[in-house]
Amino acid sequence: MNKLTLIVFLLPFLSACLSKIPNMSLPMLYKDDIWQGSILQRFKINQLKLGMSKTQVQNLIGSPSIIDPFHNNQWDYINHSTLHKKNDIHYRLVLKFNDDVLAHINTVGIGSLSQLNDREKAVENKRISDEKAAERTRLAAIKLAQEKAKIKAKRIAQEKTQLLGDL
Repeated sequence: MNKLTLIVFLLPFLSACLSKIPNMSLPMLYKDDIWQGSILQRFKINQLKLGMSKTQVQNLIGSPSIIDPFHNNQWDYINHSTLHKKNDIHYRLVLKFNDDVLAHINTVGIGSLSQLNDREKAVENKRISDEKAAERTRLAAIKLAQEKAKIKAKRIAQEKTQLLGDL
């Protein structure tokens, strides 16, 4: 009993000296990572676009943590994770819909998410350049259609003036 009492009383004093003794540490209890809420990736969040349907959003980033019964058109993705030897993760992503179409993306609270790695950055840059190229192609097609409409309108106007001139 005396030995046990001595060990109990000496343990705090010895643990205070451990920082000065190299290569010596007391055994630590195992602390597991605790993941709570929706686990999102910045890469997937970057793929969200206004105009997507609720189904498309759910297929891309999963079910929301909260669907407020008083705000049916708002989805909240909330995470509060405690990691043992890393920084804790806390974020909130808010998506708002109008008639089942994504109308607003609030990414203010996702700063604690990990940044994109090099592969994801490359894929993201390619996706953005492809979207820009598609937009340029679409605008060129609209411009071409407008020019064709102008030419057709001029031709019709010329034909009308010829017909009127022949009468």
